[in-house]
Amino acid sequence: MIPWLTVAVAAPLVGSVLCLSLPSRASRFPLVLALLATLTSTGALLITAVNFDPDAGMQMVEEASWIPTLDIAWRVGVDGMSLVLSLLTAVVFIAAISYGVGPRPMTRAAAGLLLLLEGSTLAFFLAQDFFLFYIAFDVTLVAMYFLIALWGGEQRRYAALKFFLYTLIGSLPVLLGIIALYLSSDPQTFDMIRLAEEEPLAGAGASLVFLAFFIGFAIKTPIVPFHTWLPIAHVEAPTAGSVLLAGVLLKMGTYGLVRVNLQMLPDAFATYALPVAILGLISVLYGALVALAQTDLKRMIAYTSINHMGYVVVGIAAAASAGISASARDLAIDGAVLQMVAHGLVTSTLFFIAGFIKVRTDTRDLGRLGGLIKPMPWCATLAGLAFFASLGLPGLAQFPAELQIFLGTFDVWPVVASLTVVGIAITAALFLIAYQQVFMGKTPERFMRLPDLSRREVIAITPLVALFVALGVYPRLALDLINSASWLTGG
Repeated sequence: MIPWLTVAVAAPLVGSVLCLSLPSRASRFPLVLALLATLTSTGALLITAVNFDPDAGMQMVEEASWIPTLDIAWRVGVDGMSLVLSLLTAVVFIAAISYGVGPRPMTRAAAGLLLLLEGSTLAFFLAQDFFLFYIAFDVTLVAMYFLIALWGGEQRRYAALKFFLYTLIGSLPVLLGIIALYLSSDPQTFDMIRLAEEEPLAGAGASLVFLAFFIGFAIKTPIVPFHTWLPIAHVEAPTAGSVLLAGVLLKMGTYGLVRVNLQMLPDAFATYALPVAILGLISVLYGALVALAQTDLKRMIAYTSINHMGYVVVGIAAAASAGISASARDLAIDGAVLQMVAHGLVTSTLFFIAGFIKVRTDTRDLGRLGGLIKPMPWCATLAGLAFFASLGLPGLAQFPAELQIFLGTFDVWPVVASLTVVGIAITAALFLIAYQQVFMGKTPERFMRLPDLSRREVIAITPLVALFVALGVYPRLALDLINSASWLTGG
């Protein structure tokens, strides 16, 4: 039987090595090889999805002994959450590789780093062994560091260094938490499936380990006040880098909160559920208010990411609360996972739009833009869809996700749920104002002859738009796969 999950991880990693090994004169090969590798990986994930049983929990586990004395193995598997996030990863990477990073045609280094980032991200989402989980977590930092440092903006080195240091420091408490779980298990193991089933820690020890994991994943998400690395990283990253950072890498933090904090330390999470929800609420309101004050389009989108990831944190915290009903818990966690997917698709589109505008106008300053709907009607149309999706318009992907989070949270914390709705009102205002400033009004003479979207740009952005519209109209496309009742602790 073909190990499709291993193929999904290995294809981009092998492609990365091959791209870096190409001769310098092979100028067209890196892009072709990168697309072949990522499409192979996507094909393996689609085969997995076709054979996936939404009611069976963790499944299709592939295991090969790695370091037997420590019970470390190559263990990968999928449940509803890891499958949809892996599919999201595949879609966003296809878009990013199609668009490219740095000078064109794509260089060997760019293709190699993109594929290394894809392979390590998929390994993180599919890992069922803590050793693999941690290695993949750190390798993503290295790949993104070089993408920002080599092809970012004027302050790219500072932004790359800040990103790397913050997230590396965040990975250290995660490592300590992994060691604590390993030492507390009997027999000792890094097997994440066993650790989730046995929940070996309790009491004060569990609380300390919970906090260690929470700090690491809070920095990665990021949750206020651990967010300060994000705006500069987004602003200085190349367009494809911002797309991957928002579309995929931020989800690693919230995925960790569910996979580790919620499933392996549920009692400790129940103790801290309300403080975590309050931090999520602060992120919702702070992200929206600060985004409203921005004059740089890309920085504005970066702060809306903090806002939207705050909803995810609120949903996860509600699901962890001891007082929540089973049906409300499933609503909250299904909404949180769907929000991860919806945010990945919508915000990736927004960063693409910001990049397209910057290339043509040489500015992202909202005060210097205006009237772009006339020379760039297709860009304005797709931007309008993405703006309305991000503000939570019914019929687009973030609406059903946020609705489920609100309903699930209202069951246990009505005040928290009610206050999160304020974030939607602020987000609606900031996106409508931004759309007016960028696309409406009189077109300046210098913008009259700007080209609309190119074929390469359309290829990159159209699948993302199509998916967030499809998930808004028919969210069961993702919810039937997520089906948290089949895998969430206590379900």
